[in-house]
Amino acid sequence: MIKKVYITGTEAHSGKSVITIGLVNMLLGKAQKVVFFKPISSHNGLEKTDYHIETILNYFDLPVKYEDAYACTWEKAVCQWETEKQGELLDTIIQKFRRLEEKYDFTVVEGTDYPDEGCAFEFEMNLQIAKNLRAPVIIVTSGEDKTATQVANAVSAAIYSFKAREVQVLAVIANKIMPENVRAVEDLLSVQLSPGILLSVIPEDINLRSPTMNEILEKINGKILFGKDQLANHADNFLIGAMQVPDFLHYLKKNVLIITPGDRGDIIISALQANLSANYPKVAGIILTTGYQPEESVLKLINGLENVVPVISVESETFPTSVKVAAIRSKINADNTQKIQLAIDTFTKFVNVRELQKLIISSKPSGITPRIFQCQLIEWARRSKKSIVLPEGTDERILKAAAKLVAQELVDIILFGHENEIRAIVKQLDIDLDLNKVHIVHPASDPNFNDFTDTLYELRKNKNMTREIAHDLMMDSSYFGTMMVYKGYADGMVSGAVNTTQHTIKPALQFIKTKPGVSLVSSIFFMCLPGRVCIFGDCAVNPNPTAEELAEIAISSAESSKRFGIEPKVAMLSYSSGTSGIGEDVAKVRRATEIVRIKFPDLKIEGPIQYDAAVDPAIGKNKLPGSEVAGQASVLIFPDLNSGNNIYKAIQRETGALAIGPILQGLRKPVNDLSRGCTVDDVFNTVIINAIQCQDIQ
Repeated sequence: MIKKVYITGTEAHSGKSVITIGLVNMLLGKAQKVVFFKPISSHNGLEKTDYHIETILNYFDLPVKYEDAYACTWEKAVCQWETEKQGELLDTIIQKFRRLEEKYDFTVVEGTDYPDEGCAFEFEMNLQIAKNLRAPVIIVTSGEDKTATQVANAVSAAIYSFKAREVQVLAVIANKIMPENVRAVEDLLSVQLSPGILLSVIPEDINLRSPTMNEILEKINGKILFGKDQLANHADNFLIGAMQVPDFLHYLKKNVLIITPGDRGDIIISALQANLSANYPKVAGIILTTGYQPEESVLKLINGLENVVPVISVESETFPTSVKVAAIRSKINADNTQKIQLAIDTFTKFVNVRELQKLIISSKPSGITPRIFQCQLIEWARRSKKSIVLPEGTDERILKAAAKLVAQELVDIILFGHENEIRAIVKQLDIDLDLNKVHIVHPASDPNFNDFTDTLYELRKNKNMTREIAHDLMMDSSYFGTMMVYKGYADGMVSGAVNTTQHTIKPALQFIKTKPGVSLVSSIFFMCLPGRVCIFGDCAVNPNPTAEELAEIAISSAESSKRFGIEPKVAMLSYSSGTSGIGEDVAKVRRATEIVRIKFPDLKIEGPIQYDAAVDPAIGKNKLPGSEVAGQASVLIFPDLNSGNNIYKAIQRETGALAIGPILQGLRKPVNDLSRGCTVDDVFNTVIINAIQCQDIQ
């Protein structure tokens, strides 16, 4: 897998910050630890920090200090480059970068900002940095004030330069393209680009280009008189108010900034009135020039208005002020979350994210990370919203998990208990759970109670169950919840935070029973280890399975692995690897492996194999050379409950790994168990998995 990408512009103001923001956002859902690195920062003696570095680090809460996110300042880089010390500059950048690369899964590297627009060597500087970091590049070029042919020529020259230095070009993004030129740019570049280079064309978006009134205030060194609460307004264009009011009103456009001398009370009042009128477009703000203050009567009028647009006073005259305003380039700052979200939306809309991901992932990853896994779970749960019963409705962990699930609209929750009691607990513990969005059931008083009792009696009367016993059992929350699933009033159930595993799954075994072709209910844990997710089975249900049962556990676990996006490479664990060991326990594992191979010859499976040989590539290669599983197992099947339960808990406690489960497999309808020591996150994740299992029920 490619672990870094270098984003470079071909000129100043290419809009590469939009691409960086979009790419970082995309990668955070696909890689566990993403970091941002800008080899040469743009801050100078007047600025303490690079605003763009701070924006990326702060908005995405990336785990890197500001000083580690860049190698040197622009002034120092120029000095070293011009004094033939390029080697020293590159050494500094490489050393700083390598420290980040060793610690993180993926590094998004952003090139220089072309602060000195006449620097002929700056493109070469970016090329050399990308080459020495051995990073493939995404080229960003601007279509601002360019024809389609000029855009295509700029891209062609850039690609030629990078290819000549043997730097891989992943993608070309033509940004800020005038809407009327989009098709022409696409046609020209589609012919020029080699296969394997992704092309994206992003139209000009005035909302990304336009500065806010706050940016304008800072750049012109003005004084805010009114409208401080509306400094986030975007100014899409400006108008000099030097004419009579009727003519002035004729020229108003949406989000216009009005520049006028401070003594033009008629223009000021007209502008404010137009902003309030449904017949005129919105005004972004007003700049009062020449240091004049409006007359007292005008100030009094403005003071009495609500929602006044920003009114800024400057000492400079009207024409110099308008020149300054025209030169302002908008920046995307960390506090402008609206513009950051617009950047993310723009990237997602116009860049083929799926194809870009394919290009970045040059080789198939060896495993799925916990972050990716959990992101996928949430995405899958949202595809088809299911109703899940949580019988232990007064438990604090259950209620807190329910709050998260409801807030994210992942599932419909059914809680058991007295409504007044649940409301009191939620209020007492200050749990942010909207009880109007959950269904609260008290089994004994539920209208379906008698029907459920009759159903249980009919299902179990041949097992010597009487109607009285059925009535008493239905008073139990586990039985009532399981019956709701059986009868279709709910899609799935999760319990066990208070009750034992046996108490939770016994009703399911009695009348939900197993899927066709499955004779055994078993369990798995999703072990979210540092950097990867694997499956452990069976660590919760079957104490001492036979070879045939062990084979069925392996088959069910492999199917669960596929269902949840993990390529199954099954390791049948034992105290011996390969043919080296003898004994009854080893023979059982060997026999189970043979059964699986006969039934599913295409399944990657190895056994018997020791745990270290299953997960450590070096040991696996030494003990079982040529094995497709040794050293890279994703599904680990334990020979008995004693070893499985102890090992999963030992790994969980010693490494801090998240263990999601136990997840029951083999039932006709999903019922899942919780550990009595479960956390809120355990409940949350188990409910999501339960909901995904429900999606498979026809």
